[in-house]
Amino acid sequence: MERLNSKLYLQNCYIMKENERLRKKAQLLNQENQALLSELKQKLSKGSNPKANASNTILDLNLSSTSNQNASSSTN
Repeated sequence: MERLNSKLYLQNCYIMKENERLRKKAQLLNQENQALLSELKQKLSKGSNPKANASNTILDLNLSSTSNQNASSSTN
């Protein structure tokens, strides 16, 4: 029983370590996503003839970004 308990403890430590690594990776990907979204917004706003589709795209991207953040924070 004690051996099984030790084995489960080690597995739990490994899982927690892996979880932290994945959480950090998710944070970096989210930061990169936000930077790319900001860059896209700047490029679209600098267009000489802004279209209605461009503003719709920005809104859709914002919704997508927000839903992804909420999903990742609810799983952590």
